[in-house]
Amino acid sequence: MGTYVFKLPDIGEGVVEGEITAWHVAVGDTVSEDQPMVDIMTDKATVGIAATNDGVVTKLHGQIGDMIAVGGPLIEFEIDGEGNATASEPEPEPEPIADPEPEPEPESEPAPAPAPAPAPTPVPTPVTSSGGRVLASPVVRRRATEAGIDLSQVPGGGPAGRVRNADLDAYIASGGAMRAPAAPTGVARTGTSEHPVVGLRRKIAEKMVESKTRIPHFSYFEEIDVTELEALRQHLNATKGPDQPKLTYLPFIMLALTKAMPNHPECNAIYDEEGNKVIRHEAVHLGIATATDRGLFVPVVKNVEAMDVWSAAAEMQRVSGACREGTATMEDLSGSTFTITSLGRDGGLGATPIINHPEVGILGVHKARDMPVVQNGQITIRRIMNVSSSWDHRVVDGADGAALVQSLKRLLEHPALIFM
Repeated sequence: MGTYVFKLPDIGEGVVEGEITAWHVAVGDTVSEDQPMVDIMTDKATVGIAATNDGVVTKLHGQIGDMIAVGGPLIEFEIDGEGNATASEPEPEPEPIADPEPEPEPESEPAPAPAPAPAPTPVPTPVTSSGGRVLASPVVRRRATEAGIDLSQVPGGGPAGRVRNADLDAYIASGGAMRAPAAPTGVARTGTSEHPVVGLRRKIAEKMVESKTRIPHFSYFEEIDVTELEALRQHLNATKGPDQPKLTYLPFIMLALTKAMPNHPECNAIYDEEGNKVIRHEAVHLGIATATDRGLFVPVVKNVEAMDVWSAAAEMQRVSGACREGTATMEDLSGSTFTITSLGRDGGLGATPIINHPEVGILGVHKARDMPVVQNGQITIRRIMNVSSSWDHRVVDGADGAALVQSLKRLLEHPALIFM
């Protein structure tokens, strides 16, 4: 029998370390080749690591939330044969170092012991008739003690029945006969719970801090009349084939962005801080912010400029669905040049979306609603949708970001232009 040390393999994409997010084996388990053992999260995706040999697990290196370097030990097995390492042994305790003999201190008179401090006057802690501790500050308690008043008899008018100085004053002024107020209906809560920030939650936190601290954001808002777009969307959905996906606003917005980007190339770009250069892209690879039960993912729809509205919708559904199901690949989650974030029906009226570093812009899409507007001097009901955008002010000037949004507005308000 021998010991086999399984090390974290090279996951690719330049990944140098990963975070343990889930163990599927424990010490003492018998593992067979290709059996899932552990989930490792990288900057790009969560990767399942499977066994490359049969054996019995003897040691796990790391707990959930720990970072493991590529090539670092991950799991140790007892296997048939010699293995690739000796069994791990506890590190030997260091030899104790003898302390040098202390030099004798000169004889002196012992210092007198300090006089004991006077004991504080105890403050009673009255109990209510229900057996619970009366809520009151130390000052109120001391006043009640000095006045010989049982605090449990004083009606409290503060939160959760807390007795305040004013309540004590009123009780004393009324000779102790003041009518008690109705018992509070709420219950004061004191519990707390701790939730470790690990896995995807930690990656999101790190990404947001990086984006917000390294990118000087400015935001721009606009409202768009999507009445004609809504009519087109409903018509296409009513006449679509059985194999075609149902259309939301997003596929139209994706195509409109590809139509506008060539005239605003500074918006479809990546800021390379190390190289001190901006890389503008001709291809439009759109990140689609997707909420899942495990947190926020940004899958990417590649080369939207080559798609029609149906294929854009289908690919968006595919990559978003893969994120929700936990099957998205690193290819699905990398390479975006611009990001769209939408909260759908919960989209509110506005937001200040955080740019997906190292991109230079992001578009927030909010819910569409029927609104009274003035058109040709008359009040009429139109379908209005708000959009929010944020831009990297190092790369995109205010006028440039506004111009891109205005181009998008023109295309969505006259949707035939998207297809011309």
